[in-house]
Amino acid sequence: MTGKTTHKIIVGSEEWCSLPLLSIPAIKVRVDSGAKTSALHAFNIKGFKRADSDWVSFEVHPLQGNRSTIVPCEAEVLDKRTVKSSSGLTEKRYVIRTSLLLGEQTWEIEVTLTNRDSMGYRMLLGREAMVGRILVDPAAGFMGGEIEEENLEQQYFAHNRKSLGLSIGLLASNPELPSNVRLMEAGEERGHRMHFYDIRQCYMKLDAETPEVHYRGGRILNKLDAVIPRIRPDLTFYGCALVRQFESIGIYSLNSAEAIGNSRDKLFSLQMLLRSGLSIPTSGFADSPIETGELIDMVNGAPLVVKLLEGPQGRGVVLAETRKAGESLINAFKSLQANLLVQEFIKEADGKDLRLFVVDGKVVAAMQRHALTGDFRPSLHRSVSATKVKISVEEKRLAIKAAKVLGLKVAGVDIIRSRKGPLLLEVSSSPGIGSIEEVTGKDVAGNMIIAIERQLGWQRKVAAPRELSTGS
Repeated sequence: MTGKTTHKIIVGSEEWCSLPLLSIPAIKVRVDSGAKTSALHAFNIKGFKRADSDWVSFEVHPLQGNRSTIVPCEAEVLDKRTVKSSSGLTEKRYVIRTSLLLGEQTWEIEVTLTNRDSMGYRMLLGREAMVGRILVDPAAGFMGGEIEEENLEQQYFAHNRKSLGLSIGLLASNPELPSNVRLMEAGEERGHRMHFYDIRQCYMKLDAETPEVHYRGGRILNKLDAVIPRIRPDLTFYGCALVRQFESIGIYSLNSAEAIGNSRDKLFSLQMLLRSGLSIPTSGFADSPIETGELIDMVNGAPLVVKLLEGPQGRGVVLAETRKAGESLINAFKSLQANLLVQEFIKEADGKDLRLFVVDGKVVAAMQRHALTGDFRPSLHRSVSATKVKISVEEKRLAIKAAKVLGLKVAGVDIIRSRKGPLLLEVSSSPGIGSIEEVTGKDVAGNMIIAIERQLGWQRKVAAPRELSTGS
């Protein structure tokens, strides 16, 4: 019924409902009286004109954790509003009006369209949709009943799509790592067949006539269209060899083996960056412990930063507060046959640095990281706070050129602000995705998939907007 209700529905904190006008028979919603507006998970959102009205087409994954079920939707645009999320980010969203069926009652609600991939529910029901109709028992759940998995499969049978997209392999070590999960989701969302391959479980056949890459159990991976390498520092040698093998049989790698190798050799990468006119903190490098004193003088004395060349990005970096501490630290590392850099300490950075995420020659997201109290520099490997930041033209240029110099299509570029201007700290070939997406609200993983599509000349087939029915 669509008229005035005679009684209120009692619901729990989560319920099943349906959106009949959008052909969504079942969707689990988070009932949240703390939120003003309702929100629906949507992607591939595109505005278009129909007659003299504004319309929007979009697609929905109605079931959490299921990306093969896709419902194409269209609705007339009611408004475009700037909405502030629970994480504090603001976003301009399309607003539509549609019908909600909850229990035995149906009424119209306003819904904003946004990507809710990182949220626990595909839909949030806000208080504007509840007024006069719903009472919430926050301790309860599914007051209207559960829906069996088999029933859901039957209801969505017509919307289960076999992917016609690219076949993309993610080369990494941990399928549960948030960055890897996001990449798998982003690829599937754009219609591709995503496969996770543990680098250590891959092996190669080196042969002039039939070179191959195998995966555990003997599966041959030669028919992939592309791979996304995310190689742990301790697997750099084998990981790069594996990427080279894929490249040798004509499979595109988002970051090449050569570029990954360039970025992982910290000294060589700094030399490449300097040769291209890019600025770094003044650094010193020597093999003999006899030169320790002069190394320290090179970087303007203490305090100074000591950085292990073989350490993973963000680790093996120590601040020596005094000259004596610096000498002891350098000599201790050298006694262990460890290669290290010494760098000037940028006091005015005040424990902050910038992480700029570069994809295919563009900065797609940027954040400022703040070190913990008592630490001198933030690191992705520690618990730090991060905020959205406005970057300068010079900082953007520096990050883009750094990625280009090292040959990286995807790069996390760390920059520190100094009196001399922005300085490059490090360039990562496997930058984390989750934190920067959360802070900035940008679809970084999606941009990485689009970069592959662009390279391979693949275009997503999107159905044309449906015509309005002439029936009543």
